[in-house]
Amino acid sequence: MKHFTNIYDIVNLSETIKNGIELKKEPYTFSELGKHKTLVMLFFNASLRTRLSTEKAAKNLGMEVMVLNVNDTWKLEFEDGTVMDMEKSEHIKEAANVISQYADIIAVRAFPSLKDKEKDESEYVLNSFIKYATVPIINMESATSHPLQALSDVITIEELKTTNRPKVVLSWAPHPKALPQAVANSFVNIMKALPVDLTIVQPKGYELNTKITGDTIISYNQKEAFANADFVCAKNWSSYNDYGEVLNSDPSWMITQDKIGQAKFMHCLPVRRNVVVEDTVLDSNNSIVMAQANNRTYAAQIVLKSILENL
Repeated sequence: MKHFTNIYDIVNLSETIKNGIELKKEPYTFSELGKHKTLVMLFFNASLRTRLSTEKAAKNLGMEVMVLNVNDTWKLEFEDGTVMDMEKSEHIKEAANVISQYADIIAVRAFPSLKDKEKDESEYVLNSFIKYATVPIINMESATSHPLQALSDVITIEELKTTNRPKVVLSWAPHPKALPQAVANSFVNIMKALPVDLTIVQPKGYELNTKITGDTIISYNQKEAFANADFVCAKNWSSYNDYGEVLNSDPSWMITQDKIGQAKFMHCLPVRRNVVVEDTVLDSNNSIVMAQANNRTYAAQIVLKSILENL
């Protein structure tokens, strides 16, 4: 693996899931692999699980880690040919090249604007680092995808499934803010690559990019979608067609115990209690959000290991 920018950078998904689960049993087996190697983590946006789990994963492999909150420095310019006489002090061409001198791997987290669909879908931040850096790049969530979260999700499902082909439901849930489609996009993409029966359920107007959903079953009725589900993953996302808009915040879409039954509940976290999901579900034995969060370390570690082995 050269870069990890989306799930399609994984050559063999089933083997990667298996190796991630094995790595979890003995996380320090490859602690010499990253010796004298440095991971630089760049955050254009805030992070809790991604930041801590990725740093822990790197240290499990013996790497040194440096973290920079980019917005605490100065604004970077990403456009070519710009006359830089305003507030932006450094161009990505120099920044990415300089950081590459300090790092063996660069990990980047940069959210979308949710204002300009074309610009967001260009993944200009992530792709600029790929273009101008001279070391491998890892996506810690970008404008349109969150592959580390998706890999953690499938590791969790593989560990906890009780049938060879589980029914998995991705359900939209209410939220007071406009959120990206990144987590949902990557969840759908990775589930389509696995032997699961996937259904997406959402209110009208919240259809994801059809290039991603393809022929996935789409429902507009939670009760029907949740019937016989093995896993229910809740997530809010803003409208894709009316880009970045909150079209519906109907509280009746909250995940409740009555709706979910005995299905295992998933969420990437952070989660707004009694808005996205009621306490009864989140605090139940069928809630596996802590397992997902724990597996973030091993998802990141198996990715870092694959990249280190190819340096």
